[in-house]
Amino acid sequence: MNQPSRGSWWLLALNLLLGSAQAETAPAPIELASTCPPGFELSGDNSCALHSLYDQYNSMYNQGVGGLKTALPARRDGFSPQQIDLGRQLFFDPLLSGDQTLSCASCHHPKLGFADGQAKSTGIQGRSASRGAPSLWNMAFLTSFFWDARAKSLEEQMTGPLYSPNEMGNTPAQLLGSINANSTYQRLFTAAYPGEPAQPISLAQIYGAIAAFETSLISLNSRYDHYAHGYAEALNANELEGMNVFRSFVARCAECHTPPLFTNQQIAVIGVPEAPGQPFDTGAESQSHNPSWRGGFKVPSLRNIALTAPYMHNGAFANLRDASEFYTKGRGHALPEEEKARVILHWHIWEPKLADLELERLVDFMQSLTDESFTPAIPSQVPSGLTPGGRLPAALQSSTAKADPTPARLVSQGE
Repeated sequence: MNQPSRGSWWLLALNLLLGSAQAETAPAPIELASTCPPGFELSGDNSCALHSLYDQYNSMYNQGVGGLKTALPARRDGFSPQQIDLGRQLFFDPLLSGDQTLSCASCHHPKLGFADGQAKSTGIQGRSASRGAPSLWNMAFLTSFFWDARAKSLEEQMTGPLYSPNEMGNTPAQLLGSINANSTYQRLFTAAYPGEPAQPISLAQIYGAIAAFETSLISLNSRYDHYAHGYAEALNANELEGMNVFRSFVARCAECHTPPLFTNQQIAVIGVPEAPGQPFDTGAESQSHNPSWRGGFKVPSLRNIALTAPYMHNGAFANLRDASEFYTKGRGHALPEEEKARVILHWHIWEPKLADLELERLVDFMQSLTDESFTPAIPSQVPSGLTPGGRLPAALQSSTAKADPTPARLVSQGE
């Protein structure tokens, strides 16, 4: 029997060392979380139920303009930890876009309040969306979606950006093909949906998992919330003055941005200006065919509003001061002349004539609504092997683009 030469022994040892090094650096297989996100309780049937201090209040007895101890609206929860975490993987995976460059997070990034810092979002191949990306915080409480409220569920909503040629540019057939061809996703979907057929993965399962993740994005622990629950020192003097302006019958902010969600979830026609040269956006009228909603849009929540500039559906205002001043400049002042006779402005839009100091205090108060304590972690890897998150929003591509110096606190979820 021939013995290996000294050179052969050396090559064998080198190969063993290289193989050992590669094994040590290979990423660990992706496994789904078995525990619920922060703020949720795991029940015996492996579902996650949301709890907050607002559960102790009853809206029947605490309603009013800006009432502090008012209950939250009905919520959507009950997903399993595995479904929520699978949705997180999908949310950050560029495999979901037509050219595999964009993820959901490209327009809804956790470091930008789950928005993207643009007046109008940028889709694949640099194409421009028709409106800005709204924040995704507290989606579990909303009953309609999109700026024009045309979708009535998260599952219905996500078919818009997924398949829009100006956004993620995918097709149902390509999405199903990509997900079903991925062995990691096959394993993860089997774990997240154990009572359903293992193959093929369905669109309903994909949409359901992303919806599960989005309903876990809860922000109810701001300094305002601490104040509302009884900690009187949570807000400083300027913020308290701003809250009083916000709740007043002069400013009327709280009548549409109703606490504790800071939206009444209704359509409001307020006469937002368009950028020079841009056509008038008819808003909810185009979907409802209701002429009284011409130029109307959903009242957005003000939760984490300090992180999501620019403001309005079209990014008309660069900062909260300008957005607040818009409401005090006069009824319909920004409408094009040809629209002034056609648009039916909301009755709350009038001329409160707030002073500069009152506007500054409103901004102070809105900044107290920031809470990112339950921000989920961006996965270190996603099943496709692509870069988690895909293309970053423009505001994160420059170190000077975002003024907020406080980074989001990322909470690990089963990494």
